[in-house]
Amino acid sequence: MYVCLCVGVTDGHIREAIYEGCCSYREVRAATNVGTQCGKCACLAKQVVRETLTKLQATQASLPFPAEFTTA
Repeated sequence: MYVCLCVGVTDGHIREAIYEGCCSYREVRAATNVGTQCGKCACLAKQVVRETLTKLQATQASLPFPAEFTTA
Protein backbone atom coordinates (compact mmCIF):
# COMPACT_ATOMS: atom_id res chain seq x y z
CA MET A 1 0.00 0.00 0.00
CA TYR A 2 1.27 3.47 -0.83
CA VAL A 3 1.91 5.52 2.28
CA CYS A 4 3.48 8.57 0.60
CA LEU A 5 2.21 9.47 -2.84
CA CYS A 6 4.53 12.47 -3.20
CA VAL A 7 7.67 10.32 -3.38
CA GLY A 8 6.11 6.88 -3.95
CA VAL A 9 6.92 5.18 -0.64
CA THR A 10 4.99 2.04 0.26
CA ASP A 11 4.57 0.28 3.59
CA GLY A 12 6.91 -2.35 2.18
CA HIS A 13 9.64 0.25 1.67
CA ILE A 14 9.22 1.37 5.29
CA ARG A 15 9.42 -2.20 6.60
CA GLU A 16 12.45 -2.91 4.42
CA ALA A 17 14.23 0.16 5.83
CA ILE A 18 13.54 -1.10 9.36
CA TYR A 19 14.77 -4.61 8.53
CA GLU A 20 17.93 -3.03 7.13
CA GLY A 21 18.63 -1.24 10.42
CA CYS A 22 16.47 1.87 10.83
CA CYS A 23 15.24 2.10 14.43
CA SER A 24 13.01 5.20 14.37
CA TYR A 25 10.70 7.23 12.17
CA ARG A 26 13.46 9.82 11.77
CA GLU A 27 15.84 7.19 10.38
CA VAL A 28 13.14 5.74 8.10
CA ARG A 29 12.36 9.24 6.82
CA ALA A 30 16.03 9.84 6.03
CA ALA A 31 16.32 6.49 4.26
CA THR A 32 13.08 6.64 2.23
CA ASN A 33 12.16 10.36 2.07
CA VAL A 34 8.69 9.51 3.39
CA GLY A 35 6.95 12.60 4.76
CA THR A 36 9.47 15.06 3.33
CA GLN A 37 7.15 16.78 0.85
CA CYS A 38 3.62 17.72 1.97
CA GLY A 39 3.72 15.74 5.25
CA LYS A 40 0.16 14.36 5.04
CA CYS A 41 1.50 10.82 5.22
CA ALA A 42 3.51 11.30 8.42
CA CYS A 43 0.88 9.86 10.78
CA LEU A 44 0.39 6.71 8.71
CA ALA A 45 4.14 6.32 8.19
CA LYS A 46 4.75 6.61 11.93
CA GLN A 47 2.06 4.01 12.56
CA VAL A 48 3.72 1.56 10.13
CA VAL A 49 7.08 2.19 11.81
CA ARG A 50 5.62 1.60 15.30
CA GLU A 51 3.81 -1.59 14.28
CA THR A 52 6.84 -3.00 12.47
CA LEU A 53 9.25 -2.22 15.32
CA THR A 54 6.83 -3.75 17.83
CA LYS A 55 6.51 -6.96 15.79
CA LEU A 56 10.27 -7.12 15.28
CA GLN A 57 10.95 -6.67 19.01
CA ALA A 58 8.36 -9.31 19.91
CA THR A 59 9.92 -11.75 17.45
CA GLN A 60 13.41 -11.20 18.81
CA ALA A 61 12.16 -11.45 22.40
CA SER A 62 10.82 -14.94 21.67
CA LEU A 63 14.22 -16.16 20.42
CA PRO A 64 16.28 -18.10 22.96
CA PHE A 65 19.39 -16.13 21.93
CA PRO A 66 19.85 -12.78 20.23
CA ALA A 67 19.60 -13.03 16.44
CA GLU A 68 23.30 -12.27 15.97
CA PHE A 69 24.36 -15.08 18.33
CA THR A 70 26.14 -17.91 16.52
CA THR A 71 27.59 -21.13 17.85
CA ALA A 72 31.05 -22.26 16.86
